[in-house]
Amino acid sequence: MKINVPNMNTIFKYLAISFSVVLAPLLITPYKSAQAAVRVKDIAYVQGVRDNQLYGYGLVIGLQGTGDNSQIFKVTSQMAVNIFQKLGVLITKSDFFSKNVAAVMITANIPAFARPGDKLDVIISSIGDAKSLEGGVLLQTTLQGTDNEVYAVAQGPLSTGGYIVEGQAQSTRKNISTTAYISNGAIVEKEIQASILYGKSLSVVIRDPDFTTANRLVEVINNLYPNSSKAIDSAVVNIIPPSDFQSENTIVRFVANIEELYIKPDSIARVIINERTGTIVAGENVRIATVAVAHGNLSITISEKPEVSQPGVLSSGTTETVQRTDIQISEEEKRLLVLQEGVTISDVARALNVLGVTPRDLISIFQAIKRAGALHAELVIM
Repeated sequence: MKINVPNMNTIFKYLAISFSVVLAPLLITPYKSAQAAVRVKDIAYVQGVRDNQLYGYGLVIGLQGTGDNSQIFKVTSQMAVNIFQKLGVLITKSDFFSKNVAAVMITANIPAFARPGDKLDVIISSIGDAKSLEGGVLLQTTLQGTDNEVYAVAQGPLSTGGYIVEGQAQSTRKNISTTAYISNGAIVEKEIQASILYGKSLSVVIRDPDFTTANRLVEVINNLYPNSSKAIDSAVVNIIPPSDFQSENTIVRFVANIEELYIKPDSIARVIINERTGTIVAGENVRIATVAVAHGNLSITISEKPEVSQPGVLSSGTTETVQRTDIQISEEEKRLLVLQEGVTISDVARALNVLGVTPRDLISIFQAIKRAGALHAELVIM
């Protein structure tokens, strides 16, 4: 009897294949969990790092007869007179009849740490009775904050993205031409002071407050920097940087390290319903208790059809028109579907698709399941 024994290379080859098959699921699982996590910088921000709003009012010139009626809207003529007087031209409001000028409000957002010389985008909106700002140019206008301090100056040609054409009998309009935009239209003149550190600590604010998310964030930070953070509430996590990161030169690197950490945020199970558009959005945490759902449509059609009634040949009757009513009732076969407890929203979607329901029907079904106490989620109707 002869037995063939494989050589050692063949044995190692089979062992390698076997180990690769066994370890494959173990290698895939951490990758999937990493994909489910998000960066801290995508769900939170450092307290104190925020935009500030600026505003100002000024004049747009160069309009083709579509500006304010200065005789009706007195603000425009007064602003124009003030500008001319600064230039050494002495006129009064009664001397100003131009319709090529419009009074406008200018708004902009200045980001944190913006330095003098940085450019900002601005939005210009008419505040008078101007018909269009197309082709206009904004005169130099100061932009101030809520503290009445000037932080930027805006000027430049407007981009409206729309137009209005009027004739004697009709007019044509595309988009809104009384609101305009200037890209990089403002120059920062003064820096708004912003600070990251308050004493020896900084705070990270979660955009969608949640206690579970805050606790997970604390655990992730403490794994990297032991005993450095604690949750103040569901939105704020207070962090004391290690001594190596307490200087101004290293605090930026510390914040960058925190922002690059990955966590899996948690949220309340919600079903959002927009009845106007028939839109339904449900989160992955939505669960449904055991419930039976029956769905079917009842359709009733009534039609009236006039017919001519002829009397007999030897009768004394007259020809008349009579109405014939036809009533048809059709009802879809109602199918009773049982949804088991603990099913996910994807299971619910597949189950309800078996019933052939439309989004409008789904709205009524979700509302009925909620009333039955079987929907373990917050139902938000927009």
